[in-house]
Amino acid sequence: MWEQLISFSFFTMLLALSPGPDNIYVITQSLVNGTKSGLATTAGLISGCIVHTTLLAFGVSALIAASEAAIWVIKLLGAAYLLYLAWKVFRSDVEIHLSGNAPKKSYIGLYRTGVIMNLINPKVLLFFLAFFPSFLWEPTEGTVLQFYILGGWFMLISFLIFSSLALLAGTISNYMMHHRQIGKVLKWAQILVFAGIAIYILVP
Repeated sequence: MWEQLISFSFFTMLLALSPGPDNIYVITQSLVNGTKSGLATTAGLISGCIVHTTLLAFGVSALIAASEAAIWVIKLLGAAYLLYLAWKVFRSDVEIHLSGNAPKKSYIGLYRTGVIMNLINPKVLLFFLAFFPSFLWEPTEGTVLQFYILGGWFMLISFLIFSSLALLAGTISNYMMHHRQIGKVLKWAQILVFAGIAIYILVP
């Protein structure tokens, strides 16, 4: 159990730190509207993960219960999806754009926006489906509880890192603005993270 949780924690931290629409939005809100706005957005994004975790826990657990071979099919599909994400990042622009025109909203409005951003993005559930099953420590027993433990741990780590980004938004933004080459470094970091997780999933 602990070996899987340590590996899961490591990859989750890398993913949370990799630049994407969610953490860029958190940084933008913090820069324009203050740290509390970034924290409210973060809370909304993390809350949406509860729904995805629930869908994953009951849906995938039912498949595993029906057939032990299903877990291997899920792993193969998950690895393929992660490699596809790595390819998309490879083909993308290296520039990181921090908009200075984030609309001013109430904290409740920002929380709601964060939840909606998370829930309406089907890629989040697909990513959970690709990422979580390989970290089950008992693949055929008690999978619902295990998915909730992994989901809760994922949310905690992501919340701490996103909150840190909100608190350090000014410093992070200034560094990115003055070091344009950081975009290329972060791009390849994302590629390595996605490819690394895919390999981890496939290796017995």
